[in-house]
Amino acid sequence: MASKTPTLPKSTLILLVRHGQTSTTGKVLPGRAVGLHLNPTGRAQAAAVAERIAPLEPTAVYASPMERTQETAVAIGERCRRRVRSHEGLIECEFGKWTGRRLNDLRRKREWAAVQSHPSGFRFPAGESFAEMQSRMVDTLGALHRRHQGKTVVAVSHADPVKAAASWAVGAPLDLFQRIVISPCSVTALLVGAHAPIVLAINSLGDLTELAPS
Repeated sequence: MASKTPTLPKSTLILLVRHGQTSTTGKVLPGRAVGLHLNPTGRAQAAAVAERIAPLEPTAVYASPMERTQETAVAIGERCRRRVRSHEGLIECEFGKWTGRRLNDLRRKREWAAVQSHPSGFRFPAGESFAEMQSRMVDTLGALHRRHQGKTVVAVSHADPVKAAASWAVGAPLDLFQRIVISPCSVTALLVGAHAPIVLAINSLGDLTELAPS
């Protein structure tokens, strides 16, 4: 008697969303410092991305524990009628001693060249390495896939973690991940399954209805 072909788990559509704008966006490296909230522009961005995501009918909404991601996720959760679940795997990179530093000052540091051209070999002083951050994000995507097979889920995170996930998904070396732009409240859509991920969108700021299951 012929054995049955094993059934592969269904892929999960994961919508990676960067949080909305804050008072430090583009100026400071806030990292995991607490107390940073969305500014009025960021709240408007969160409401807008919630409207764009709603037609996809996500079954779950996850977010990094930071206030700015939680606030972005709450806007999405309220519009999609889903509660927000915190997930440590989506948290910002640990920038260590660079946390809270102004970007203009950091760009003058000798180490900045490594951040841009050789991030795979860089570790933030007393912080996390880019490689560790990417590995954490990939593990998180895998966990969300296993938990929500065949479904659509939202995962609200931060610019560098989303860039690292996108780089992994397209098969690009981590040293090239700085070439990817992830704007506030943009959507990066990945189809994560048993085999290699499929990239449906990166840094999307427009209509998402074409991603809805047919």
